[in-house]
Amino acid sequence: MMQGRNGPTGPDSPDQESGGPAGDVYEWFQRGVQLLKDGSPAAAAALLARAADAEPESRSIREALARAQFNSRRYADAADSFRWIVSANPTEDYAYFGLGMSLWRTGDMEAAQEPLTIAVAMRPDHGDYVSALRQVKATLRARES
Repeated sequence: MMQGRNGPTGPDSPDQESGGPAGDVYEWFQRGVQLLKDGSPAAAAALLARAADAEPESRSIREALARAQFNSRRYADAADSFRWIVSANPTEDYAYFGLGMSLWRTGDMEAAQEPLTIAVAMRPDHGDYVSALRQVKATLRARES
């Protein structure tokens, strides 16, 4: 049995007995990121949610969780996660972009416009940010017509 940051890990650890993931928070994070890269966002989100519960102040875990939630089409959850990142660190342009994209996918174009505008203001050279903002603005203009 190994001693992880959150106590013992290994075949006889309490996590294994309770059906939870083996290892410590860092291992959960690493496995979650790998699952996300391998195209299993729902599995990644489950593991990363566990890591976020254990380390609630970790922005890197929250970002990976938000990406996993977004990629598994849990857009409202992703918006909440990106919103947490923005409130913890208002200089995270990617979090504003993710928040805007998540709100867009929930259908709330009006709410999506503000974080996308902020992302573009922070990184005007980032084509994905600019393109997303243009599309949201075009949709809003079309709705007004």
